[in-house]
Amino acid sequence: MKTFIRNTTLFFIVFISTTDVHTQILDKSWSKICETEEGPWFASKEAIEIAENVLLYQREIGGWPKNIQMHLPLTDQEKEALLLLQSSTSDCTADNGATVQEMLYLSKMYRQVNDERYKKAFLNGLDYLLEAQYENGGWPQFYPLKKGYYTHITFNDDLMVNILNLLQALKDKPDYYSIVLNDEMLQRVNKAFEKGIDCILKTQYIQNGILTAWCAQHDEKSYEPVQARAFELPSLSGKESAQIVLLLMSIKNPSDEIKNAVTHAVDWFEKVKITGVKIEKVKNEEGKVVDMLVVFDDTAPPVWARFMNLEDNIPFFCDRDGIKKATLAEIGLERRTGYAWYTNEPKEVLKKYPKWKEQHMSVVPEKKN
Repeated sequence: MKTFIRNTTLFFIVFISTTDVHTQILDKSWSKICETEEGPWFASKEAIEIAENVLLYQREIGGWPKNIQMHLPLTDQEKEALLLLQSSTSDCTADNGATVQEMLYLSKMYRQVNDERYKKAFLNGLDYLLEAQYENGGWPQFYPLKKGYYTHITFNDDLMVNILNLLQALKDKPDYYSIVLNDEMLQRVNKAFEKGIDCILKTQYIQNGILTAWCAQHDEKSYEPVQARAFELPSLSGKESAQIVLLLMSIKNPSDEIKNAVTHAVDWFEKVKITGVKIEKVKNEEGKVVDMLVVFDDTAPPVWARFMNLEDNIPFFCDRDGIKKATLAEIGLERRTGYAWYTNEPKEVLKKYPKWKEQHMSVVPEKKN
């Protein structure tokens, strides 16, 4: 008998009730619900019902599957199917925010509701993430490992940065998560974070003798930029590199190696920014995006390409045939509208860099390639 588990982007209404305020959260995705500000809502009936779903979706190994709208009500049949899946390890991941966001939700629940199951699930999730880390400090897309590009060190969609941000909060912000770690676990967290940062430094790409940025995925043995899906070729990433640099800039007492990595990456962002254009979404009468256009506009803020050539930083675009194209207009409509080919995320790096430089670069380390 085939059983189907809901994996959809439909939303339902979650109500927040507090003593003084009655607010509605409308049309929220699971990720947005996880980001909801901590407070009494996490002791509400709705929040507790959602937490039961989160516990059901967690696998015994500690991880969660991705792209699940966990706040959607489950039928009895779906709950039974999830119970049968709990021993499975085939879909556990930190991709697309999975595992990290469920841990955040359970932490917010535990601060309001003293249910030890939330704490246990959180710690199991943390143990899963620590076990999934490579000895070299990187993380694969899935753990246990899946064959194929999934084994690469994965910066794509901020997988590794999300994990390291969680570990950093656990070690440096003891009140951010409601679960207090024992000394043994805290030591593991510290070690994993240090290894992760070391991996980031080792994967920063050297172009013509100069440090630049990062690819969305790197080989887990050689550290070299590598391909993922057919349209995700080895390249320098404007998007993923931004979040990596913001993480490095958040470290309280950065080493000279970290300072060197940040300053070179900032130089690269300045060098490759695209000015005078904006990306326009073309929508039909129903509001659905039917095309994406690059439009000339001298007043537009800078943007960055998602993918740039390793040898010369020239942006490129790809269809599912894996053939590079020079412009967005040259690829098919499905990929043109179904992927984020441009980003503005590096603007946050450039915004924060002057203050970071003032704080940490009073004695400027000699730049090393």
